[in-house]
Amino acid sequence: MDLRSARARLDQLWRRGAEFLGCEYAIMGGAMTWVSERHLVAAISNAGGFGVIACGAMSPDQLAAEIAATKEMTKRPFGVNLIVMHPELAALVEACVAGKVSHVVFAGGIPSAAHVQKIKAAGAKTMAFAPGPPIAKKLMRMKIDGIIIEGAEAGGHIGPVSTSVLAQEILPAVREVPVFVAGGIGRGEAILSYLEMGASGCQLGTRFVCARESIAHANFKKAFILAAARDAMPSIQLDRRFPVIPVRAIVNRATERFLETQRGVIERYNRGELSKDAAQLEIEHFWAGSLRRAVIDGDVESGSLMAGQSVGMVTREQSTAEIIEELVDQALTALMTRERLEAASQ
Repeated sequence: MDLRSARARLDQLWRRGAEFLGCEYAIMGGAMTWVSERHLVAAISNAGGFGVIACGAMSPDQLAAEIAATKEMTKRPFGVNLIVMHPELAALVEACVAGKVSHVVFAGGIPSAAHVQKIKAAGAKTMAFAPGPPIAKKLMRMKIDGIIIEGAEAGGHIGPVSTSVLAQEILPAVREVPVFVAGGIGRGEAILSYLEMGASGCQLGTRFVCARESIAHANFKKAFILAAARDAMPSIQLDRRFPVIPVRAIVNRATERFLETQRGVIERYNRGELSKDAAQLEIEHFWAGSLRRAVIDGDVESGSLMAGQSVGMVTREQSTAEIIEELVDQALTALMTRERLEAASQ
């Protein structure tokens, strides 16, 4: 297989995803709060991928401004990621409709049928995360247009199941809509493998943190470049009476202080000094504002260094276009190498 044939094969494998997203390569940018804003989102779309704005805790006015600013930087399609638990979700949906965003990605839970239909009625496509086959089927009954499956190797808030297992469970069972695979993906060979399993494309977040267009602080980027896969660990829950939502991040001093805080709060609760609700709230508030401190302010000791296990594959700062070109080249090389090996064995 020569390069031309390999390109044709790769184009065929992710054609459904690329057509669905309206881009050249079916590579979505993960929505990372404070990182996935206009500069990185536009850069990913301009490089042939599909950028996604991380709305996070933005107000509707802030989101509207971010959409408009991103449109000034790219004429290509991009999406917006909305957290379904946001108290102003309805207004955020309106901002996406008014801004004529091509795709809206719902995260953090199952969206309401009304919000899905409102976006679809405006001519945009809807996507949502499925942590297992039953949720995927439920989303399809809601007429969701596309599904993302994200494994525990991902950065930030994670579920309990690995990417490879989710792919084996969901890709053979869901053919009606495009499915994009995410979580721990850092090289083109992995993208190729999921495409050949039936995925329409892949979503990568951690790999883009150290893009030159990323506004993440130099200290934050340095932490990623120096980290290995085993450094990105999920947060630990000490007492099941006080649940902790698992968050994968690079271990730092704040990680140790979080454990100390939990121990102290649990001891105070056991002594009757705190109510259960007050104890839970104190644990939950530990990380308040910590992601911004790390990403924007560069405080990599007391801030949260949310990162996927693919962080070990982030070795230097590169342009977004270089990163995407590298991923595509890796997939093409894998196709050609396999063909040569098969030919040699015959």
